[in-house]
Amino acid sequence: MEHTSKYITPDIKLSCYEDKLFKSEVVFDQHMLIWFMSGETKILQAGASHTFKAGDIFLIPRNQPATIINYPKDGLPHKSVVMLLSAATLNDFYASVKVKAEVVPIPKIRSFKRHPLLESCLASLVPYFEMEELPPNLASLKINEAISILRSIDPEVDGVLANFEEPGKVDLSGFMEKNYMFNMTMTKFGYLTGRSITTFKRDFKKTYNTTPHKWLMQKRLELAHYLMSVQGRRPVEVIFETGFENLSHFSFLFKKHFGYAPTELPEGGVARPQSDFS
Repeated sequence: MEHTSKYITPDIKLSCYEDKLFKSEVVFDQHMLIWFMSGETKILQAGASHTFKAGDIFLIPRNQPATIINYPKDGLPHKSVVMLLSAATLNDFYASVKVKAEVVPIPKIRSFKRHPLLESCLASLVPYFEMEELPPNLASLKINEAISILRSIDPEVDGVLANFEEPGKVDLSGFMEKNYMFNMTMTKFGYLTGRSITTFKRDFKKTYNTTPHKWLMQKRLELAHYLMSVQGRRPVEVIFETGFENLSHFSFLFKKHFGYAPTELPEGGVARPQSDFS
């Protein structure tokens, strides 16, 4: 994979993927405003799927698990301008601004579909990537400009950007049932459910009477089985949506669990587990 990133400040970069495909599991610590110059991206979140193409602009909220699959398209690399909206920057911006919207408890990706004001703001950054750096005062002005535009075109965005609270303790079962397909560390699962890693493991054992590892593997394999047997998806497709990193590892675990390979699904597609990963 050939990936390059050019930074004009720590908060603004030009990202480029030349390879056929790049997949990542992410939970951004800060909000990300992204403008696609070329290529295509598919983003999977709990209960939602988004596909973005050249010209699209969108905001990925912080602390929301996602699987991101980047593709070159039409002979062009996957290239995007990425602006980080950090907590420090947003705190400074909102210090003298009256928030117009209520806090959004579970924010989703917000799409701005080629909005001319945002596109003009982000496109104006492109020439600076040929320079060694962008003057700090100019970088701050560009980020504040982007935030101001977002507020003018999206009445609810304040409820996302002006929310500086860390994740609180949430219902463990409800969160896990929605987010088990994301390949995160146990520490990150704990953080997003408002728990230390020790408390997360203890509460998990009380809820499911098993370990997080065993439960996650079983849920992901059952989801993969469903996608292939019911929806007719190919193994190489479902691994990207079920938390696995490569086809060979997925195939090994699938056969260990069900007793047959992903390419040997029985008639009717009935799942009959053979292993509990003990």
